[in-house]
Amino acid sequence: MSDRDGLRIAVMGVGAMGARCARQLVSTPSVSSVVLRDPDHGRTVEVQASLSETSIADSSGIDDPVDADVVVLAGPAGTQLPAARLHLGRGAHIVATTDDVDEVGGLLALNDEAVELDRTVVVGAGFAPGLTDLLARHAAGRFTEVNEVHVGKVGTGGPACAQAHHRALAGMAVDWRDGQWLHRQGDRAGSWRGSPTPLPPGTATAPPFLTPCCSPRSFPACRGLRRVWPPPVATGSPPACRCCVVPILDGGPGAVRVEVRGMTANGHDVVVLGAMDRPAVAGGAVAALAAVFVGDGQALRTGAAGMAGLFDPLPLLVELAGRGVRCAVFDPQATLIT
Repeated sequence: MSDRDGLRIAVMGVGAMGARCARQLVSTPSVSSVVLRDPDHGRTVEVQASLSETSIADSSGIDDPVDADVVVLAGPAGTQLPAARLHLGRGAHIVATTDDVDEVGGLLALNDEAVELDRTVVVGAGFAPGLTDLLARHAAGRFTEVNEVHVGKVGTGGPACAQAHHRALAGMAVDWRDGQWLHRQGDRAGSWRGSPTPLPPGTATAPPFLTPCCSPRSFPACRGLRRVWPPPVATGSPPACRCCVVPILDGGPGAVRVEVRGMTANGHDVVVLGAMDRPAVAGGAVAALAAVFVGDGQALRTGAAGMAGLFDPLPLLVELAGRGVRCAVFDPQATLIT
């Protein structure tokens, strides 16, 4: 916690997700002020006008110094790593929302510097990754050994997210198989599975976006990590997924599904968790709570890691449910995580 009478948090980038993150922050009692910055200052003023008097429209540049305990980076992929380096070096905790593989790798590489500075860098604090990491860690608590984690997602938070998703479909995919990272060409094909689908032991696939927490750091016994995408929707030639052709600021409704497989005291088992929400709304809530938990000293450690590596998932999931982001267990007696 800051020496002041509350947390001072800066949100860098107030697009679809950043604006909703700011809205969550101004309604949090422990937050005294929220500084808003965006390359489009007109957008900053517009967002600030819709919030409470605790928000501040700051016309400074994203990389300029800011008096904040926590800096939330909600700008486009490629801009968050350099900003994280700058603001971490100036003494702030960092919450990064990017899911770009290269940028995620660079942010995780800030671990030693963050530990030395006694600061925390939260990587991938959004809908997916972010909420999916918390769900995976929560589900893993039911197992004595986790063998596979599968993550599925539909929907995007806004135009920048949709464009990044579109580029990823033709990029390189990353697989974790039996103790090593493998790279392969991604493609548009994918599937949205509503029930467990058997895979050969130890196999996994993932598209070019990586859920940072779903890694050997968070699941050391896990042999396979997989992120499953929905199939593309044919809209002409070349085919394009729905999120790439929706011409609105908010990408509309979306969903995530996390399937964890492993061993329990009774043998092999599968747990499936999920949530339905607007990705920008849910992602903004996750980023806001990550910032508050870090600023309030509730992170499990300093350094750089994904959500599951830094937080006990249940308190965050309960708080998210209280803010309208509710997650369910997929079983014959489906229940909400509350």
